[in-house]
Formats: sequence, C-alpha cells, structure tokens
Amino acid sequence: MRVGGIVLCGGRSSRMGRPKAWLPFGDETLLQRVVRVLGDVVQPIVVVAAADQELPLLPPTVRVARDEHDYAGPLAGMGIGLAALAADADAAYVTACDVPLLRPEFVRTVISALGEFDAAVPREGEFYHPLAGVYRTSLAPRIAELISAGRMRPLYLIESVRSRAIDVDELRACDATLASLRNLNTAEEYQAALREGNVSPEP
Repeated sequence: MRVGGIVLCGGRSSRMGRPKAWLPFGDETLLQRVVRVLGDVVQPIVVVAAADQELPLLPPTVRVARDEHDYAGPLAGMGIGLAALAADADAAYVTACDVPLLRPEFVRTVISALGEFDAAVPREGEFYHPLAGVYRTSLAPRIAELISAGRMRPLYLIESVRSRAIDVDELRACDATLASLRNLNTAEEYQAALREGNVSPEP
C-alpha cells in the first residue's frame, strides 16, 4: 500500500496569536519539523495552506496545495490533500502542523491499523483525533459531498465510511504519553512543548 502524508496549516491560529506554521522549535519551525518527521515514514507529502498564506522553506519534494476557501475547516483541507495525492498514494496520514512531538513510530502504528478499512482514527473515549488518522485517498469525492451538504466536521466523514477506531491505549506502546496527539493552541502549550522537547524557541 502506497501511503503519503498531509499536513494542514491553513487555520487562523487565533488562540496562539501568531501563525503556528512559523513558530520556532529549535533550528526549524513547527511546520518544517512536522514535515520532516512525517517524511521519515511516508512519501509524498502535501502541505495544505490557505490561499495567500506564506510558508517557511520546505523541501523541494513537498507539494503545496491551497484551500479553495479560506478557513473552511480541517475536513475541507483533508479533501484537498487526499485529491492531490490520489494519483500517487492509496492512503495518507493526516496531521496538523502544530504537533511538534509527533513520533514516527506513532505514525507507523496508525497506518498499520488501516487494513481493509477506509479510515483508521485514534479515539479517546467518545472523542476522535481526526488529525492523527490515516484515510484512503479514494475518500476525496465523499468529502466533497459532505462539504456540499454543509457537513463540515471530520466526524461526519468518520461516521459515514468504514472506519476503524483505534483506542489510544493501543498507541501507548509506541508513544507512552501520547505526545503525538498533543496539538498546540496557546502560548502556554507551546512553551510546555518546548520544555518537553528540550529545545529552544529560537532557531
């Protein structure tokens, strides 16, 4: 099975107060770090950004796709990314750009759970982590249908296709603290991730 990667970075970053993609994390930005870590596991990678969004320098192999409508939400970004990869991958691991503690072993474990399903997504109780899941690229038309119907939440996709829910406790063997699921929404969360990653905030 050919598996690519999708990194979503077109959100408003309203709670952070500045663009997350550009936040320094050691000698790279959050977006550069997530692209690098994901690239150790899957290829090719598509970064989905807002229409006029400026991005940090990325490897030449990374493709950039643009949202058709700004701030349409993660499901729309997932659809754009899956469509962009459809010719070159059977499935894709989807992540946001604000998970600097993402581990390659975590990505591999989630991918291995896909099997014959359309999607495999970590679930904590009743809460899904859609931006830490793997989805077949053939779902792009289904996402377009959902968006046309005004059903903009990733949960609507998960519930309407053959999905495997991965209990997060199954993922602790490869990521004991589930740091790969920890996205950064506030300055306090960013500082905590810097400490946990033992890196400086500036390149």
